[in-house]
Amino acid sequence: MLCRKSVCTDDSGSVPVYLNVYDLTPYNGYAYWLGLGVYHSGVQVHGIEYAFGAHEYPTTGIFEGEPRKCDGFTFRKSILIGKTDVGPLEVRTVMEQLAEQYRGNAYNLITKNCNHFCNDACIRLTGNPIPNWVNRLARIGFLCNCVLPVTLNSTKVRHHRIDEKADEEDEKKLTSQANNVGISSTSCSSASSSPACTTTRRGRSRTRRPLPPSSPLIVGSSS
Repeated sequence: MLCRKSVCTDDSGSVPVYLNVYDLTPYNGYAYWLGLGVYHSGVQVHGIEYAFGAHEYPTTGIFEGEPRKCDGFTFRKSILIGKTDVGPLEVRTVMEQLAEQYRGNAYNLITKNCNHFCNDACIRLTGNPIPNWVNRLARIGFLCNCVLPVTLNSTKVRHHRIDEKADEEDEKKLTSQANNVGISSTSCSSASSSPACTTTRRGRSRTRRPLPPSSPLIVGSSS
């Protein structure tokens, strides 16, 4: 066992477990050398990267993707946390166990962020925590919330909010057109089956909205 910089690399397993670290801000280029910075991270094992992000729904915020290529972030470095003998299906079971704890609408940059998730996942898989510097700013912020701006209290993942303002403007335009004509009108042709189609009846506009997305983590060991 080799211990270095607060990370113990346990070679007792056969499958490497990496922590992939990304920059959330260009200022990390300076803060990194001071042991600070705002980072996103993901756990890479068996060729899949698992991470945690925010969305507005009470489903898990854990998602998976291609290693070192998380959209919206700049990859910085990959750190070997340790090795494990946990197989792919067992890894999925671990993620499903963590899914209840890490819900998208419970994300908080100070108390429950992507780095907290990665630390818990790495401990379960290897028995080793992530390096202290990756989440140091969150610990500082826990002692003094004014250190971090409120706008940093979310990380966008696969879900995107509906543009309510644009929808409202479209509805007003369609309602005005329907009132001028005096008859029911449909904004889409009858041949179109698009779910975004907007229908106006009796001067009132109704827009079909998508249902909340399902969990970004594919549940089920058969997948």
